[in-house]
Amino acid sequence: MKLSIIVPVYNMAADGKLEFCLNSLLNQTIEDYEIIAVDDASTDHSLSILRDYERKYPNRFRVIASPENRKQGGAKNLGIMEARGEWIGFVDSDDWISPSMYEKLISKAEETGADVVGCDYSLVNQHTMEVGQVIVNNLQEQCGLLTKEKYQSLILKPGSMVIKIYKLDMIKSHMLFFPEHIFYEDNCMGVLWLLFCKHFERVDEPLYYYYQHDQSTVHTTTVDRMRHRMQAMDKLLHDSRHYGFYEQYPEELEFRFVELYLVNTLYSYLLGVKPLQTEFVKELLQGCIYQVPNFYENKYYQERIHPEQKKQIQMLLKNPFLFLWYFKTLTLYRKLRKKLHI
Repeated sequence: MKLSIIVPVYNMAADGKLEFCLNSLLNQTIEDYEIIAVDDASTDHSLSILRDYERKYPNRFRVIASPENRKQGGAKNLGIMEARGEWIGFVDSDDWISPSMYEKLISKAEETGADVVGCDYSLVNQHTMEVGQVIVNNLQEQCGLLTKEKYQSLILKPGSMVIKIYKLDMIKSHMLFFPEHIFYEDNCMGVLWLLFCKHFERVDEPLYYYYQHDQSTVHTTTVDRMRHRMQAMDKLLHDSRHYGFYEQYPEELEFRFVELYLVNTLYSYLLGVKPLQTEFVKELLQGCIYQVPNFYENKYYQERIHPEQKKQIQMLLKNPFLFLWYFKTLTLYRKLRKKLHI
């Protein structure tokens, strides 16, 4: 079999979202593929929708029903273990894809000998096949047989996992399974999988539709979810050390860790959680320092983090309480300026 498409599903029955996704997978222009839908212990009728598709398309569609909620990483792992394709791809169950997406990615792989191929995606806020705002995921200079410089670039800008296909034997032979029971599992494995890749290519088209809605993971901010991202990044450093990648790319891996563990998590927390707690900010800072004690000296941190953010994080290092007071005051000031049209 050429391809296995793995779809983790949790409570997607409402508003026809799940059917729109699945229909886009069934309409692919390639012939030799399977769809593995993994229901992650949904509490709505998502599983009954999946079973209906399985009955209608028994030669194309398989359903795995997890007895426990393992989050997306756990659901993906169940799909990987059952996959029979030469290639695997992932689609989130609230997104959808172009009819020719997998044909184009596999054709590129066969033309070039690549073991990972990606494309771009577009942001959409309604169910349509019209292309929205295009987000370029990877760069042409990252493509080809991978050199040290290209690996460095891919660590810093890995792109999304759902817009890529991967050689299944590469994943299974190295036991590259996702962390389970947490969100942000891709933050860890997106980099690690690329480090095992030998040849990367991309198709310069937005073939994946990324649906923007308030219930998606990236638009939901809680302290627990912030800790999930922290756990995912701890695993990235742990696994990169285990496999020997850290010794080769310490600055790039440390920056990727700091960017997501500290900077992204900090500002997601500050903008998305109320009330703000000094203790969590301290926990976040201490966790970062434990892994990368002198993170502010990293050359990529100096080059790529916004000057205002670097200033604020420097303040955080000196006094977390003062930092929170400053941030709250600054936020209030900006709101007043906006309200008064100054």
